[in-house]
Amino acid sequence: MSVISKKKKSFIGLPAPLGYVPGLGRGATGFTTRSDIGPAREAGDLSDDRHPTPIKKKDDDEDDEEDLNDANYDEFSGYGGSICSKDPYDKDDEEADAIYESVDKRMDEKRKERREKRLKDELEQYRQERPKIQQQFSDLKRKLSEVSSEEWSAIPEVGDARNKKKRNPKKEKFIPVPDNFLAKAAASTETNTSIDGREQRFGGLASALPGAATPGTQSSDIDMKKIGQARNTLMDIKLTQVSDSVSGQTVVDPKGYLTDLQSMLPTHGGDINDVKKARLLLKSVRETNPKHPPAWIASARLEEVTGKLQAARNLIMKGCEECPKAEDVWLEAARLMPQDQAKAVIAQGVRQIAQSVKVWIKAAELEPEMKAKKRVFRKALEQIPNSVRLWKAAVELEEEEDARIMLSRAVECCPTSVELWLALARLESYENGRKVLNKARENIPTDRQVWITAAKLEEAHGNTHMVEKIVERALASLRANMVEINREQWIKDGEDCEKAGSIMTCQEIIGAVIGIGIEDEDRKHTWMEDAETCASNDATECARAIYAHALSVFPNKKGIWLQAAYFEKDRGTRESLENLLQKAVAHCPKAEVLWLMGAKSKWLADDVPAARSILALAFQANPNSEEIWLAAVKLESENNEYERARRLLEKARSSAPTARVMMKSAKLEWCLGDIKRSKKLLEESVKHYPDFAKLWIMKGQIEEQLQNNEAAKDAYNQGLKKCPTAIPLWIILSRFEEGMGQITRARSILEKARLKNPRCPELWLESVRIENRANLQNIAQTLMARAMQDCPNSGILWAEAIFMEPRPQRKTKSVDALKKCEHDPHVLLAVSKLFWSERKLNKAREWLHRTIKLDQDFGDAWAYLYKFDQSQGTQESQTELIRKCVNAEPHHGEKWCHVSKAIKHWRLKTDAILPMVAANLPVPT
Repeated sequence: MSVISKKKKSFIGLPAPLGYVPGLGRGATGFTTRSDIGPAREAGDLSDDRHPTPIKKKDDDEDDEEDLNDANYDEFSGYGGSICSKDPYDKDDEEADAIYESVDKRMDEKRKERREKRLKDELEQYRQERPKIQQQFSDLKRKLSEVSSEEWSAIPEVGDARNKKKRNPKKEKFIPVPDNFLAKAAASTETNTSIDGREQRFGGLASALPGAATPGTQSSDIDMKKIGQARNTLMDIKLTQVSDSVSGQTVVDPKGYLTDLQSMLPTHGGDINDVKKARLLLKSVRETNPKHPPAWIASARLEEVTGKLQAARNLIMKGCEECPKAEDVWLEAARLMPQDQAKAVIAQGVRQIAQSVKVWIKAAELEPEMKAKKRVFRKALEQIPNSVRLWKAAVELEEEEDARIMLSRAVECCPTSVELWLALARLESYENGRKVLNKARENIPTDRQVWITAAKLEEAHGNTHMVEKIVERALASLRANMVEINREQWIKDGEDCEKAGSIMTCQEIIGAVIGIGIEDEDRKHTWMEDAETCASNDATECARAIYAHALSVFPNKKGIWLQAAYFEKDRGTRESLENLLQKAVAHCPKAEVLWLMGAKSKWLADDVPAARSILALAFQANPNSEEIWLAAVKLESENNEYERARRLLEKARSSAPTARVMMKSAKLEWCLGDIKRSKKLLEESVKHYPDFAKLWIMKGQIEEQLQNNEAAKDAYNQGLKKCPTAIPLWIILSRFEEGMGQITRARSILEKARLKNPRCPELWLESVRIENRANLQNIAQTLMARAMQDCPNSGILWAEAIFMEPRPQRKTKSVDALKKCEHDPHVLLAVSKLFWSERKLNKAREWLHRTIKLDQDFGDAWAYLYKFDQSQGTQESQTELIRKCVNAEPHHGEKWCHVSKAIKHWRLKTDAILPMVAANLPVPT
């Protein structure tokens, strides 16, 4: 033990001295174990800071020490730090800093606009160079609106990445369990916990009788099949009981049964919580203010809506008790109650508020018999004798004689009621009626209807001379009683008089008030507007009276005579038109159009001599008038007097030679078949009038008819040299070259025409159609795009562009066309055809009528409407359409002019041209 103790070191087992590091003396730095650094962690784990790194504190000297390194030095501003940071900061330094700060702020404001503009430009440039993905695909997203439903459905679906077993799972199959299986299961699980008395008496489960089951016990084998059969048998018995044994039809009404079930459900479709809240709120209102009638009415209607009719009746009756003087509560109670109870309720209401007109009327409505109704109204009038409404309701139920007696009493009780006075005047005789109206004027001197009725009464009995006096007295009396004469109201009264058949009264009213409140310089314009308004309201006599008054004031105004003539042509008779035109030419002998209208009216009435005499008078008033010469020629040619027409044209060429006279002369010879004389006249005409394009067109067409293609081409080219702005001449030449098979030359002609006539939609349209006829749709689309850029508001181009689009895009194109050309007949016609092609027949008819209303001179619209009526209308509608077309006399339209201006159709009239044009039209597809 002593040896061991000698070898043992003295420091073993003692604690280490302060600051001791093992192995430091021999140069070992030691090692680190996991217990020193802790368990392994992820990069984002928080440290537990068991061994935090000591933070080195800077000395105050280091903080105060300035950084005088060259890297911190700037030639302009010096060192980065403050040189005077060690010096104290006093008021002078603060003032200097404030001054420098204000200078910097002022300089910043000066540069602010320029800096912001530069930043904005840089931002725009940056966005242009690096646009967002959303901006890059904006044009493609806009094109998604043009994708049709068929194209959407054709887009393939994203593939399913699941395996075949998951994609096509097998459906679970359920097989019904057999009845014997269910019976066995029931028997195996059945347990008994007590012994029945019968079992004890008969000695257990054994049968007392050999071969028979114990009475009162069930067999363990339950036949479920027989139970099902028994159930079906019981159902058949029940159905047989409710069926009719004679006819075999059931006496159960399934619809009535469902109706009964539906009646058991509340009809209110709202949330039940809302109903509860409303009920609670209304209850609070009733309790707070029980004398408030609307609260009781609202509560009753809430219960009625939710299907609780009896609760509603109880509430409204309680409301009648609380608010006995409120007529609305009594009326609501009468509405909710059954018929017999309603009469009792309304009787209580009458006793409570005998001065209520509504309650008395409701009481009369509840009476089923006429005699009882009359009795109620008479009692009501005893209580309220000054009620006009009660008197009117009572009079309506009486016979004529009793009504007259009641009205006599009514006007005594209600002397200020105009309606009662007028009703009494209608029932009285002529003499008594005049007396009644005189009394009415004394009692109501400020009402105009009494005066108007008096005028109508005089007119009805033939005293037309009194009508004017009565109207004049009416205006004077009303002015004396400080009544403002409202011009529009009196014109409306005139229209009402016309509808009532009092034409004289209507005319006198219009003549008396038409000039009231209008400045002298505005009279003509205002009167024409009034006449158009009356005509649109089907007040023909009012409009005629306005025109007559205007012509009496302005007898030498050609425009008024012309508008009146057009009005008589549309609304009047032939005699009224001719009488008006005779007066018109007497006051305006230089108005050629009035002479021509008179001659045409006579000609349409087959009175050719009278038409000739009118034109002869027109020649005297307007010598050497081109229009009258040509009208006389047309009159003779239409009546097969060709020699007389030739002589007239010869005289016209000698006395009044014009380009139109020369053209009509050549055309007449061409139509009559004298080609040689027609060519001679055309050669002479183009020498005198080389700038009249129609002469060159006729010359070329005659050469084409004779199949002299070179001569025709030469005529067209010469015409273009003289008339480079004649658009039809360019188009005819291009079609001529196209017919000869020279499509390239036709293109070049149209390009040359577009250069000489820029922004011409007709030339662009012809260029597009040439490419379409050549089946070059791509080139046609390109040309159409250029045309739309050149002429963005051209209706004929938009109309053509709609049907050049594929079917899904046509609707969008038509919307764009309507935005650009809302009032263009070509666009409206194209939209009508689009609806027709989509089988929207009602809309197609509506838009066709809208097109005709917009421009009645557009023959193509009439032709398309006639073709539409041939397939979708009746014979009567077609006849009416032809009549309207003849009255409108259309002259323009591409399809229309192609037929009407053909030489072989020169004698056809409008009623013959319309079916021919419609027959050549294709059905829109």
